[in-house]
Amino acid sequence: MADSLCDFLKADDRSERKLAVVGDVEGPVQSLFEESFGGLDVSIESSGQSGGEEATVALVENGEVVATSPMGAIRNAILLVNSDLYTSGLSGIDKHEAPEVLTELDEQVVTLRGFPASVKEKLLLIVISRHIERRALEAGDGRLDVAFQRLSRLCDEYGTKKVYERLATTAVDVHAYGVPDGRPTDIPELTVHGNDSERYRRSWFVVFTPPPEGDTEPAALVAVETGENVWRSMWTYDAEQVAAIQQHIQEAF
Repeated sequence: MADSLCDFLKADDRSERKLAVVGDVEGPVQSLFEESFGGLDVSIESSGQSGGEEATVALVENGEVVATSPMGAIRNAILLVNSDLYTSGLSGIDKHEAPEVLTELDEQVVTLRGFPASVKEKLLLIVISRHIERRALEAGDGRLDVAFQRLSRLCDEYGTKKVYERLATTAVDVHAYGVPDGRPTDIPELTVHGNDSERYRRSWFVVFTPPPEGDTEPAALVAVETGENVWRSMWTYDAEQVAAIQQHIQEAF
């Protein structure tokens, strides 16, 4: 049994991965892409040969393409936006799907930085969080455990609040964890776990376990703050791993 969330963030042997940009990309967009994805511990290669078609990003694992995403979709969901699209606005969870080349970088332990060290790296964790929340919304049932560090985010972040108000209209059993630093959430359907311990302050997780009778896959994001706005993190869709993470949360939080 894991003693802490950090036990789920131990680096292990993994496949060789790289991101290949195929097609013509404007210099500023290429720079934003490298800044955003550069912290994922994968090499980035570029080729300008596209035959006039839209540039595409491919995730290559052991020489095989396992996922592709149009650069335009990545640009709209990540490169040309900031976290406000997802935390303060409504469009993030509906309008922009998480690019497949990002969601398929699972089982990879990475360290991503927030502001001021980076304005883009931490955004990837927000996108993955919304990806898992969207999965829970679409399933409409199951259990979702979410750590916010500060529970006030459920009130102060308009986009976040609206996502969880929508989840409250479903049969998803939502458990929210964080430091009770402001007015309590006014979403009574949520089960709130408040604590001001360091564990609550430095933990970020979004863990979804679907109902056993459905065909939706489980998913989990786990991140621990190791420095000021620096997050050691990983996401997974492995059913056993997700179950172990959820069990740890229920026992330790």
